[in-house]
Amino acid sequence: MDNFLTSIYKWYAVNQRDLPWRKNKDPYKIWLSEIILQQTRVDQGMNYFQRFTENYPTVNELANAAEDEVLKLWQGLGYYSRARNLHASAKIIASEFNSNFPTDYKSILALKGVGPYTAAAIASIAFNLPYPAVDGNIYRVLARFYGINTPIDSTRGKKEFQELAEELISGHDPGMHNQALMEFGALQCIPKSPDCKNCPVAMECYAFNNNQVSGLPVKEKKTKQRQRFFYYYLYNIGDTVLLEKRTGEDIWKNLYQLPLIESEKAISDEDLLKTDLPINAPGANIKQLSAEKKHVLSHQIIYAKMIYVEVTPNFNIPSHLIRVNKKDISKFAVSRLVEQFLHEAGLEI
Repeated sequence: MDNFLTSIYKWYAVNQRDLPWRKNKDPYKIWLSEIILQQTRVDQGMNYFQRFTENYPTVNELANAAEDEVLKLWQGLGYYSRARNLHASAKIIASEFNSNFPTDYKSILALKGVGPYTAAAIASIAFNLPYPAVDGNIYRVLARFYGINTPIDSTRGKKEFQELAEELISGHDPGMHNQALMEFGALQCIPKSPDCKNCPVAMECYAFNNNQVSGLPVKEKKTKQRQRFFYYYLYNIGDTVLLEKRTGEDIWKNLYQLPLIESEKAISDEDLLKTDLPINAPGANIKQLSAEKKHVLSHQIIYAKMIYVEVTPNFNIPSHLIRVNKKDISKFAVSRLVEQFLHEAGLEI
């Protein structure tokens, strides 16, 4: 065990990436980075981290921001509940902790959007508290090195890996320890085709010595993906278009979109031309149908089209819609899917 960790620590000292949230132990920046990097690669999340720290250098400034501004800054990163929870937690820190980031594990864990892994990462890196941060990278490293076949998404597996991780972190620098193992999994012990021949712990690795690298870690559940069919309507009203805000507990909550019809099954182009428009307007005339886009989310696959509609300027707009000048549309936070459609329509978003 000690030889394993010593080798990982030495590897980390040489190979760790120069990341901005590692410059100091600012818990706000560590928290921000951990939330951004949930479901996001480091190279993709880096620009978002820079944007957030430039716009909101402190947790207090994030707390005082408007939610629409936070969502707009997050645009394109996906999993928007992360941004809403980030903003809500900043408000809690500002009001309940006098804008000082909580310093104990239990209080950090109580923040919205923070689970055991994120709380352990913040507590260990920022405050040197001995909590193991067990993420996908660490599950993979431990499963392969120790030859653990228990599914990582089972109750028994989570308990087994947690106990091992707690045993490993004992007596070591918690922040460095967690970062070293995470970095090793992210760069060396990668999911597919890792470079085992140049791995510092390969000779003692169970998976490498038993030809099980591709089979570990084990998962018992497969994600079921629901199919949805979205039909967006771009109402072209001179220099303006219509937008609506998504509400309810669904994907892209509180983001803006074009007026939408959702169907349980695909609608043919012929039937789309016959389908009632979502907004009745005088002189409405369908001009064009876009090609279908396939948008894949973790639990859903969305098949979407955009319908271009020309409308005469004089009509009463329903209260749930807003009329936006085309040059101002970039001020509104939208999903990546809607962004792509608007870009194809020649609108700068």
